[in-house]
Amino acid sequence: MKRLILCLTFILLLPSTIMAHTLDLPPIPEEPSDIEKVAIVILDQQKSEAEIRALANAHPNIELRHIYNYAINGFSVKGKQTDIDQLGKSIDISMISPVNTYKVHAEESVKMIGGEEVRGFFDPKNRRLTGKGVKVGVIDTGIDYTHPDLRKNYGGGHDLVDGDDDPMETNAEHGEGTLHGTHVAGIIAANGKINGVAPEAMIIAYRALGPGGSGTTEQVIAAIDEAIKDRVDILNLSLGNNVNGPDLPISMALNKAVEKGITAVTSSGNSGPNHWTVGSPGTASKAISVGASTPIMKIPFLEVLGRAYRLEPFQGSIDWDLHQSYEIVFAGIGKEEDLKEVKGKIALIERGELTFTEKGMNALKAGAKAVIIYNNTKGGLFGNLESEVAIPITAISKAEGERLKKAVAKQKVYARTHLKEEKDILADFSSRGPVTSTWEIKPDVLAPGVAINSTVPGGYLPLQGTSMAAPHVAGASAIIKQAHPDWGPEKIKAALMNTAKPLVNKKGKPYRTYEQGAGRIQIEKALKTNSLVIPSSLQFGKFQLADRMHKHSSFVTVENVGTEPLSYSFSLPHAEKGIDWELPLSFFLQPGEKKRLELQIAVDPNVFKKKVYDGTLILHAGSQEIPIPYIYVLEEPNYPRVMGFGIGKGDKEDTYRYEVYLPGGAEEFGIALFDYESLRFEGFLDWKRNVGKGQIMEEIKNDQMPKPGLYIVKVFARKAGKEDVIEAQLFILPNGQLEASSMTKERFS
Repeated sequence: MKRLILCLTFILLLPSTIMAHTLDLPPIPEEPSDIEKVAIVILDQQKSEAEIRALANAHPNIELRHIYNYAINGFSVKGKQTDIDQLGKSIDISMISPVNTYKVHAEESVKMIGGEEVRGFFDPKNRRLTGKGVKVGVIDTGIDYTHPDLRKNYGGGHDLVDGDDDPMETNAEHGEGTLHGTHVAGIIAANGKINGVAPEAMIIAYRALGPGGSGTTEQVIAAIDEAIKDRVDILNLSLGNNVNGPDLPISMALNKAVEKGITAVTSSGNSGPNHWTVGSPGTASKAISVGASTPIMKIPFLEVLGRAYRLEPFQGSIDWDLHQSYEIVFAGIGKEEDLKEVKGKIALIERGELTFTEKGMNALKAGAKAVIIYNNTKGGLFGNLESEVAIPITAISKAEGERLKKAVAKQKVYARTHLKEEKDILADFSSRGPVTSTWEIKPDVLAPGVAINSTVPGGYLPLQGTSMAAPHVAGASAIIKQAHPDWGPEKIKAALMNTAKPLVNKKGKPYRTYEQGAGRIQIEKALKTNSLVIPSSLQFGKFQLADRMHKHSSFVTVENVGTEPLSYSFSLPHAEKGIDWELPLSFFLQPGEKKRLELQIAVDPNVFKKKVYDGTLILHAGSQEIPIPYIYVLEEPNYPRVMGFGIGKGDKEDTYRYEVYLPGGAEEFGIALFDYESLRFEGFLDWKRNVGKGQIMEEIKNDQMPKPGLYIVKVFARKAGKEDVIEAQLFILPNGQLEASSMTKERFS
């Protein structure tokens, strides 16, 4: 027997291996019948360590593992699923969450956010602002603390994977090697050949992700617990999953860290450009969730048969620098036998089977001038090379690649290069909000996350992803903390959001607030701000059609943190039919004075029918303009109704078990099976009405499963006239083992 082992998959927030809108499910390995699992137990109310031990001892088959003293009100246990389920019936327990697997989500970029300008600023002790005296915790794959650019800043740490105090990155000799944590730490505080945002901050490393960048909820929460105990000032988590829900234990633990005085910074994810893609813990309300913007880049565009193709350079590629027309030829998937006709030409190669670097090296050996790799799934392609190739390697989407492939099959096709400068735009891969259930704006801010050069074991490497954006904000938070030692997380977050630069897209139109939050951070403006607005973004909740012109309120506190009296006034937002605002009148604040304000919005849903309405209020604070992003939703907006599905053998001999996450619950939920060849409906694995929101774990009897064979599984959830479907291939072997793969997601209205 084997129970479900695949539930929520957490990823290193680098987009090199991520396929947009696709989750690949690997074959489920055989497990022994007495397999034990680890789970996180959340308590209803605070209990002493003795009371927790007594509760666990009442279940002799359960092993008590960690008692969390700070991060969450709870503990972790190990045991068979049936025993864990029995523990969950205790009246003192509010929820039990399975342990999920997490994998790990600066020179020019530091200049871009104002990092160089602030080196001329001074803290209250008349020291230059470099992060000196500030402790920054990095929960990641560990760091190479022997790196010459990091060893001066290393302040110790903990290894939650091996259970010791040596958080060194995994060496290839001890498993699949890692470099992610070292890269993140370098963006924050490198101090040598390159400089991070806060080059004199102290780095405390927490190795929660082991070989290959993989770790568990238990390890990450244990790391947060240690960070709270160590009293770090700032905490960076460049990791996450693709479940847009605010109620997973890791998000709860981060919120608790903020309540304890830690400024928590986390990546939003790399599942863009669609909305509702921000993942946990980027959904944590009190943390600073960070999306990725682009630094100044020269992007190659190919002019082919009257059409322009934007080429996405792979990180680690040399610059595309072709100054004349070159023929484009299709070269399969880039194997040596596919590349016989590419000498002196541009090789068009399909993604798959070989790594991007292997495709590039094969093309180089065959004499190609450059390589264009097109995606094999819907959406754009963003990636990192493992090593430098002496010709440029770029990417385009599947649709563009197939269009070029058809063109070159008909005739000789030549392409000319045009270089265009791009900067300060939202990276396509950056995950967007809003957050389901709480309807909050996430990410909160943006920071550079493309072509970011930083430290790795043995040297330096440019990488991209929201993993690279978050540490820019962590470093900026360290600078602000040094300048204002008495400021807590709310004020640091407000300073960054209140002074961020709202970005516009290539067409000059502003991004939505739930795509970019307040905008791209500007450290020097954050340090000079004369006022703080808390909270720094507003959500007015969910309006119902019955709420005809019903007023919804949100409250902010405005504080004068400057040295002069200031006058304050709001600008009315752009007039929209069906919406009325009631904003405070002008007021004055003396230095150090604060005022709590009520902001009201009234919406007539019969006139104004947008499902999601967002914008930015402007508060004039003396000569400073403070943007305040806001959002409201009407009835049930078109958020994903289902995500995070997995299936496998259950604990009992005659059962299977599935898991799925329903962000808003469902009026109707089902798992339907279809024959792979004929598409004939074979029946439901499960079907039910009025399902509550959150994670579902259910067992299925053996006799509900069809005979061995290949099937298409469609998992659907309907609510308020909207339906989402997750589709996967399921192979049932004669021995009852399951293999699931090629999961896709479709949206229906």
